[in-house]
Amino acid sequence: MVGGKYKLVILHKLSMYGVMRFNELMREFPNITQRTLTRQLRELESDGLINRQVYSEVPPKVEYSLSETGKSLYPILLPIEQWGLDYMQKIQNTRLV
Repeated sequence: MVGGKYKLVILHKLSMYGVMRFNELMREFPNITQRTLTRQLRELESDGLINRQVYSEVPPKVEYSLSETGKSLYPILLPIEQWGLDYMQKIQNTRLV
């Protein structure tokens, strides 16, 4: 459910910001393509980890947020984030030596 290059970081951003629009997510990941982000969001939605709210406006407005199931992952995301930060620090320290 959280495999893929961007799914964990999408969930992390949504846990930090609450509700985000598609273009806000695009700005958070400058190297992601629109197609990839769309595919990752659709998979997360079909797995029940995020909610997609469409507003009938012109132009259409779509917002993404964590579902209750997605929110239940938050306590698991924190140790993964900490591991990543520790690993980045370790790599940086290794390069300085």
